[in-house]
Amino acid sequence: MDTPEAFFDGGNEMMSGGRGKSALIWPQCPLAGSSQKVREDNGKPDSRRATDFSVIYGKDLLPDRDGEELTQGFLQALVNILLAHVKTTFDRSTKVLDFHHPHQLKEGLEGFSLELPEHPENLEQLLVDCRDTLKYGVKTGHPRYFNQLSSGLDVVGLAGEWVTSAANTNMFTFEISPVFILMEEVLLKKMREKVGWAHGEGDGIFCPGGSMSNLYSILVARYRYFPKTKTQGMACAPRLALFTSEHSHYSIRKAAGVLGIGTENVFLVKCDKRGKMIVSDLESSIARAMTGGWVPFYVNATAGTTVYGAFDPLPGIADVCERHGLWMHVDAAWGGGLLLSRRHAGKLRGIERATSVTWNPHKLMGVPLQCSAILLRQKGLLQECNQLCAEYLFQPDKHYDITYDTGDKSIQCGRHVDVFKLWLMWKAKGSEGFGSQVNWCLENAEYLFNKLEKRTDFELVCKTKPEHSNVCFWYLPPSIRTMARGPQRDSRLHEIAPKIKAAMMEDGMLLIGYQPLGEKPNFFRCVFSNPATSKEDVDFLIDGIVRLGCAL
Repeated sequence: MDTPEAFFDGGNEMMSGGRGKSALIWPQCPLAGSSQKVREDNGKPDSRRATDFSVIYGKDLLPDRDGEELTQGFLQALVNILLAHVKTTFDRSTKVLDFHHPHQLKEGLEGFSLELPEHPENLEQLLVDCRDTLKYGVKTGHPRYFNQLSSGLDVVGLAGEWVTSAANTNMFTFEISPVFILMEEVLLKKMREKVGWAHGEGDGIFCPGGSMSNLYSILVARYRYFPKTKTQGMACAPRLALFTSEHSHYSIRKAAGVLGIGTENVFLVKCDKRGKMIVSDLESSIARAMTGGWVPFYVNATAGTTVYGAFDPLPGIADVCERHGLWMHVDAAWGGGLLLSRRHAGKLRGIERATSVTWNPHKLMGVPLQCSAILLRQKGLLQECNQLCAEYLFQPDKHYDITYDTGDKSIQCGRHVDVFKLWLMWKAKGSEGFGSQVNWCLENAEYLFNKLEKRTDFELVCKTKPEHSNVCFWYLPPSIRTMARGPQRDSRLHEIAPKIKAAMMEDGMLLIGYQPLGEKPNFFRCVFSNPATSKEDVDFLIDGIVRLGCAL
């Protein structure tokens, strides 16, 4: 074999090679120059260097008896790729994304193929595939990524995710996950304390996303009022009604469909111009449901709506729920992080009166995806609702305290460890550090709002200062600014955001989302959850939209 010329240098050009290209050498690996033998497919020893990954395969790694050094070299090479990715993620001169259409990725690019082989490929190709997977993905930790509620790349959280994967265990019993089970208990108690429940009492579990946490809230609420539905199904229950605002997350309606309650039995309560639930309309909706033969049982209030970032009036909603004996859930998936900020926690006043709360640390707190919790005020209800006592997992005669076998609280069997990265980040930042992070994100939102408010080429969707880190706006190119308001202008305006977004994805230097809402034409929604984002990045966003859209 010829001496390879391509190598990893720790920078943007991480490596070349792969299908049809020269092999890789890895000068930064501890194995470089090693005389470690590798075996060819026929099992005979080969004297080529261990760092020539074109002749090494997965079978040569641990648990192969000679695989320790090879494993170390392979993982070190992979770590180099990951470190380069982390470095470029924070480099503002790099793109947020290198966009390719689905058919281009499926057809294969520069040696990157999604097709699965019949025969094993060497580790060189696997390393190239790892590099290219990151290359053609989106850098969601980039300071100029504003597209989703979950953004940022926390290095401590990333370390926690690596440790979690190395442990590779399940969250159903203490016997196989003793440390993580106790960490979950500590975190849930801390979060309940922040909600305001006395001494952090209550219950909860970490779930695969806020949609599942919201589903748990409806599931447990239904069991609380109609426990026979667990065994007999909806046939034994009356026609149930639940209530949520018209700006709430779609997962509430989806959960009603999944649980057999039915999406048509979800009453959408009207909101004011700022996106907050109107309490008087909640009251009238409950009355209308009762008159129509429904049995109300559940109200979802939102603390930080997805689009506007609005906070429903929790004290007023709590009054209504107490008056009618209804379960009050607060979906604080997006807004829960504000509880860690002394400056902004008051926006969730009344959340302590909730029966259950959804909180997603993978959003405003910047924990790597996924990390969501359902918190309940009443202890034991979650277990009663979901427990089936699988004998091969939850034996009652174990020699330790089996209350720490928390798996029967869950509707899952296998449950990923989502707690360690959050626990590690909380240790690294403390509650105060998270609070400062939240404050910074909301300061960026206010900065953007103030900038746009003074400009004639932008129009804010909501004229009042943002409560959260959401800022919604239209860009008005010169061709629209002179048009009279009305259907024709709205029709033209509706086309602007998608065209700018398409150009933005091709350009790759920033990313922001858009959507319509009700009768409003498409507008941009900028959200801040990345502490790496600066005010200069906000300025870059404004200038970028103008650059891409001024000729439309």
